[in-house]
Amino acid sequence: MTVGTGAGLETADMVLNIGPQHPSTHGVLRLKLTLDGERVVTCEPIVGYMHRGAEKLFEVRDYRQILMLANRHDWLSAFANELGVALAVERLMGIEVPERATWLRMALAELNRVLNHLMFLGSYPLEIGAITPMFYAFRERETLQAVMEEVSGGRMHYMFNRVGGLKEEVPAGWTGRAREAIKTVRKRLPDLDNLIRRNDIFLARTVGVGVLTAEQAAAYGASGPVARASGLDFDLRRDEPYLAYGELDVPVVTRSAGDCHARFEVLLEQTVVSLDLAEQCLDRVDRISGPVNVRLPKVVKAPEGHTYAWTENPLGINGYYLVSRGEKTPWRMKLRTASYANVQALATLIPGCLVPDLIAILGSMFFVVGDIDK
Repeated sequence: MTVGTGAGLETADMVLNIGPQHPSTHGVLRLKLTLDGERVVTCEPIVGYMHRGAEKLFEVRDYRQILMLANRHDWLSAFANELGVALAVERLMGIEVPERATWLRMALAELNRVLNHLMFLGSYPLEIGAITPMFYAFRERETLQAVMEEVSGGRMHYMFNRVGGLKEEVPAGWTGRAREAIKTVRKRLPDLDNLIRRNDIFLARTVGVGVLTAEQAAAYGASGPVARASGLDFDLRRDEPYLAYGELDVPVVTRSAGDCHARFEVLLEQTVVSLDLAEQCLDRVDRISGPVNVRLPKVVKAPEGHTYAWTENPLGINGYYLVSRGEKTPWRMKLRTASYANVQALATLIPGCLVPDLIAILGSMFFVVGDIDK
């Protein structure tokens, strides 16, 4: 295809591949772009390079083993991933989880949400040239990682959920140490805010760039911070509560601009909200005694039937569709992941932008490629 410039010159559109390996894509993603000069004409996201067939592997693993596989597709949200599977199995089996386990799950899920958000709050500015925020974000991450590692033994794949509750009781005094870590992070978080949110260069690169309207977000099934930055006021923790979220007042952070800067702001403010929620959950844990799991038979078999559980994961809504035929392995376990829906919008967002803005838009969509490919 050739384009006339009005001066008698003709230029050919160029097809450019971003990826399939690029430092700004949080995994192996490929974008096939058609360029007219420096402007993007079309964008085709091509996924599948990290596909490990997790959903198929679920069908030959028993319900305990699935948890180990499920916490890996979004490696930044491991606790939330395994929690969703546990909830689906518990719902099908009719298991009532002890109250102490429920509140501990919520505290750990919110801490995992903060860890996820801090990674993007550090890596997103890095992708558009600001290296310092990464050091601040990792300082806060390490403070919270210490308490997560103490309770579970893991730094990324916690493997702390079990069908029927949690693996074991938390160490003595852990809730106090977790509270101190939250207090420290809350006190230091304004450093990251002051460093980047109103930085002139950051504003120039993000304000008005990559605008996703509320209608487009809804049409693509986007959720989480990406959708709320476009004005979609929806959060499962408030609107369709699971665990004991219905007993908490969950503030939902939204923006209406729908641009890269709005998405960053939602993520930043949501981090503070999650710290507050985690602290409230820890307060409840201290007031509740009792077991953190239920005794299960040696072989766990879900009765014949199907169920759908969905959770508000750090990156958006994750759905878990479980079909059982009464055996110790599921007949089908289908994942509906937030990243898969969010990344679809790139085909609409990127055409019309300049190549330098492409990375700013890509990074602001907050996805993990393993969560797309599963």
